Amino acid sequence: MAVTAKRVLGYFLGLLLGLGALVALYTFVVLTWSYSAGERAGFMQKLSHKGFVCKTWEGELQLVAMPGSMPEKFLFSVRDDAVAARINASMGKRVALTYEQHIGVPTSCFGETEYFVIDVKEVPNQ
Repeated sequence: MAVTAKRVLGYFLGLLLGLGALVALYTFVVLTWSYSAGERAGFMQKLSHKGFVCKTWEGELQLVAMPGSMPEKFLFSVRDDAVAARINASMGKRVALTYEQHIGVPTSCFGETEYFVIDVKEVPNQ
């Protein structure tokens, strides 16, 4: 039985479609299932809309440290424009960010970090 060019092309296209479906399923699972979730408090330092093709919101939160120690920065991404607008409104203020950690996101089109902020609350200074 001879293998024709049409049959080889059909196998190749089937393989490509199968791989594409697996990548799409993997991306869906990674973005919907969170590895961990939590909350971080600190002062909002920066939030910017970055990227050439895939625009993402990337931010920086300065965590509250003990006096005299080096402050730690929490880098995060925001996928929801409404949450990004609320974060922008609280720039320079003390906030508590609720986040989910998604490990293994295949591309930076969804965010440059693995921490995705889903909510923000202003915390009154004490």
